[in-house]
Amino acid sequence: MHRRQEQQTGPWTASRRLPDAGAIVSFMARRSSPRRPGGPGRLRRVEEVSAGGLVVQGDGRHLEGALIGKLDRRGRLLWSLPKGHVEAGETLEQTAAREVAEETGIVGDVLAALGTVDYWFVFEGRRIHKTVHHFLLDAVAGVLSDADVEVTEVAWVPLSEIPDRLAYPDERKLIARVPDLLEHPA
Repeated sequence: MHRRQEQQTGPWTASRRLPDAGAIVSFMARRSSPRRPGGPGRLRRVEEVSAGGLVVQGDGRHLEGALIGKLDRRGRLLWSLPKGHVEAGETLEQTAAREVAEETGIVGDVLAALGTVDYWFVFEGRRIHKTVHHFLLDAVAGVLSDADVEVTEVAWVPLSEIPDRLAYPDERKLIARVPDLLEHPA
């Protein structure tokens, strides 16, 4: 009788041969590495670049910023900074100003870079790596509006309350830089 036939008493009996460590590591590497294009069930990797930011108005004592609210899949209203895709021929700063105006109704001049956030998500069979460049903008014209179809609500929020309102931790970290940037614009 062969040794393999003796292992019928249970999955982890002493006579059962376990895979060697190299096979386990190889299997785990295949399971945890990003899917590559080309095979069945593989996700296509896509790089996306966006820009946006925080547009502010008011004086040092009563400063407020415009936030947008969007409904998630569960119907919850999530507040964030306006942002969107970079169009052909646009600089990051131009994209930020355009997207802020489109999503809030407020026209702003770029004062300084706030920082960059990147993250991964899966959408429509693609694994997307998104990089978003955020800027601080000074409101120069416009009226707050939620006319953009992607936006559910817009609001002027006191600067001190924005971190509590924002849904995403990375954006909250960027907002912490605003007071210093307003005192010392780049």
